[in-house]
Amino acid sequence: MEHKFTLSSDSTCDFYAEDYEKYDVKHVPLTFTVEGKDGKMEDRLDAFTDYRQYVDFYNELRGGAFSRTSMLNYESHYSHFLNMAREGAKDVVHLTISSGLSPTKDVAAKAAADVKKDYPDFNVYVVDPLTATVGQGALLRVAAKYRDEGKTAQETHALCTDLRLHIQHFIVADDLKYLQRGGRVSAVSAAVGGVLNIKPIISFDNEGKLFPLTKVRGPKKAVSFIKEKLDIEGPDPAYNYCFIVHTDNEAPCEELAQYVREKFGIEPFVSIMGPVIGSHVGPGAFALGYISKSLRNAF
Repeated sequence: MEHKFTLSSDSTCDFYAEDYEKYDVKHVPLTFTVEGKDGKMEDRLDAFTDYRQYVDFYNELRGGAFSRTSMLNYESHYSHFLNMAREGAKDVVHLTISSGLSPTKDVAAKAAADVKKDYPDFNVYVVDPLTATVGQGALLRVAAKYRDEGKTAQETHALCTDLRLHIQHFIVADDLKYLQRGGRVSAVSAAVGGVLNIKPIISFDNEGKLFPLTKVRGPKKAVSFIKEKLDIEGPDPAYNYCFIVHTDNEAPCEELAQYVREKFGIEPFVSIMGPVIGSHVGPGAFALGYISKSLRNAF
């Protein structure tokens, strides 16, 4: 099938390697740096191809390693767009991580504009999904659907921009220290949360920034909270997408996936989170997201 545009994303969409091929999506892997217990720094690429690599990464964090991310990567974006232009791509719809978490959207736009100087017919329409990981991946799958239906890059950009605030998120962090390192919670809150087994449930606001929805004690109550939200309003039947992701914590995801199957009759996408966003929430986290008729956080 010949498409009217090329679909692209950075790796914070948390597609598996086979997903990029299945949905015919070009992608730019972002980078992260792991500092081991011995203080040695190692730069790595967000390009895992095997499930074991994800698990090994989270086990490193559990063992005392620390991961830092740099989501700007101008050179990576420039090379990514230049390669597409050289291959003959004209119109490109490119999804980035939320502008509320990183200025990667602006970096991607600048890199695309610089490539356009040498390839005047090359046009990149950057979609700021105001989300990341499974939410970004959801919008990417929808964009692929629009593309396959014959919509143009401009139409797809506009439709995705309208749809993004209909993506609901429920993110449960296992250990607040990772969010504390990233400035999301205070050191005192992190210490108290660890002692009391407090699990913050986090969502994205309309600016694509993380904020606390509520706090519960223990993972079972976190799962119950998400089920209650699903009971109020589940996935929009027009899309029927539900996404579940974790940082090496499969058990609550299996419970949520079964609930979605039984209640809505749809098969959710269940995956493990990549290292870029995973660096910020740490091991043991899990999240559920879906596209709803209502606007984000309206219920």
